[in-house]
Amino acid sequence: MAGPATRVTIPADHPALPGHFPGRPIVPGVLLLDAVMQAAGLGQGLLRRAKFLAPVLPGDAIEIDLVPGPGRLGFACRCRGTTVLSGEFAWPPA
Repeated sequence: MAGPATRVTIPADHPALPGHFPGRPIVPGVLLLDAVMQAAGLGQGLLRRAKFLAPVLPGDAIEIDLVPGPGRLGFACRCRGTTVLSGEFAWPPA
């Protein structure tokens, strides 16, 4: 599962963006977590922890790194050279 980073972009016209937030749209955390799960090939998982470190704007490119380990799947998301999200899922999903 570890390997090169997966690159994703949440388009500015994504249906979850209107109202999140008026005047200054940011990508909801749940969309970032969903992108991590898709990059890992997880249909579902148990989120152990997540730390949102900086906002992601619509249209930003996000690089997702996966770090499998015993009983866990760590992840880090970078955007514009900055870590914006890190955390881990239980592995295999419970």
